[in-house]
Amino acid sequence: MSFYKALLTAAVTAISAPVFAQTEMPFALDWKFEGPAAPYFHALDAGYFADAGMNVTISEGAGSLDAIPKVATGAFPIGFADINSLMRFLDQNPGAPVTAVMMIYDKPPFAIVGRPSLGVTTPADLEGKILGAPPPDGAWAQFPIFAAETGIDTQAITVEPVGFPTREPMLADGNVAAITGFSFSSTLNLKRLGVPADDISVLLMADYGVDLYGNAIIVNTDFAAANPELVTGFLSAVAMGWKDAIATPDAAITALMERNPAADAALETERLQMAIDANVLTDFVIANGIGSIDADRMANAIEQTKSVYEFQNEPNAALYFDPSYLPTDGSLKLQ
Repeated sequence: MSFYKALLTAAVTAISAPVFAQTEMPFALDWKFEGPAAPYFHALDAGYFADAGMNVTISEGAGSLDAIPKVATGAFPIGFADINSLMRFLDQNPGAPVTAVMMIYDKPPFAIVGRPSLGVTTPADLEGKILGAPPPDGAWAQFPIFAAETGIDTQAITVEPVGFPTREPMLADGNVAAITGFSFSSTLNLKRLGVPADDISVLLMADYGVDLYGNAIIVNTDFAAANPELVTGFLSAVAMGWKDAIATPDAAITALMERNPAADAALETERLQMAIDANVLTDFVIANGIGSIDADRMANAIEQTKSVYEFQNEPNAALYFDPSYLPTDGSLKLQ
């Protein structure tokens, strides 16, 4: 029995406990309280969650994979995580009660971030260089697909496992020539460390043939089945939070700063705007609203994943994304 299966077994009682049937809704983020988290705090302060009958508390995470076991074991009923990592988790833990229900990063922020002064401006430039990559990083998990799509020789790249706290400082100090990370996080962290904007190169994987989706709202399926209206209300509140953040990003950042007063408001506003422009408000989202996915693109994403990851079980898109909880009241339209 795997570690996660053991946790799932231990959590059966917790899943059916009264706390999950009430309005308490702890929400597990993927990362720290930075700009892209602002829409959720704004939704909280604006009363959108409360109006839907929920008392939401938001917890920071430690990477794109972090929320998946938290939600699968029932420690959190709902979270925010990379859907590609979710696919692999479900393949390794068949039957785990977790799935994605609302796509947020329609265009994923997975990126290679380098420095022109260190010789990195194109994918081919990585050959012969040192690449810093945190093992739990969502972007690093997709690097083999990026490498396959761009034809770079991975054997010619020295990969240095790094921690999240040291990733950007190592690039800023020139100890590595490039790093894997989310485009908006690594770019702004480098600027904060004093790296000039014209010495930062961002290779967004989605611009180089990687047809994957990004982070999504995920739920514990046992909880969702017992509380469908609550989950739909949560997703509606999230959509309204993002809609307000797009219209008035300063208001969303104000909500964020109340939880992270040590942050730089201008920097986090820029980080939020980068996420909106590059990852959230895509042509597909403008036309269809936030939250849904395209079946053909998802099928292609699974095929790309199969090219670099050997599934133990036949992949099934229906296990990874369930659109049935998305609101139908028009709240998903962001403009």
